[in-house]
Amino acid sequence: MESYQLLTFFITAVVLVGGAIIFAYYAAPKAPSATKSEPYECGIPTEGPTWIQFHVGYYLFAIIYLIFDVETVFIFPWAVVMREVGFSAFIEILIFLTVLGLGLLYAWKKKALTWE
Repeated sequence: MESYQLLTFFITAVVLVGGAIIFAYYAAPKAPSATKSEPYECGIPTEGPTWIQFHVGYYLFAIIYLIFDVETVFIFPWAVVMREVGFSAFIEILIFLTVLGLGLLYAWKKKALTWE
């Protein structure tokens, strides 16, 4: 691919995405009110302060779940081509699972998996 084609691709992408965002901003109906500006959860108005600090354990648990969830998605394509690639694919997945296991062991030792 020539450089001008790549440049044309990126310029077109920026123009289309930017145009869509600008169009949505001006085409969207606007009727601000105090009721619409109130925070709520599941249609029920909140009670007490709405800007509260959450425990870092929630975020840590979510990130660990996300990491292991995404990592398992990488195992499926490997399983599909394992016989075609051969023994090197087996070694690569062993390295991959070792790193994943070390991450799990680290999270376990740091007690990141305990829910308090």
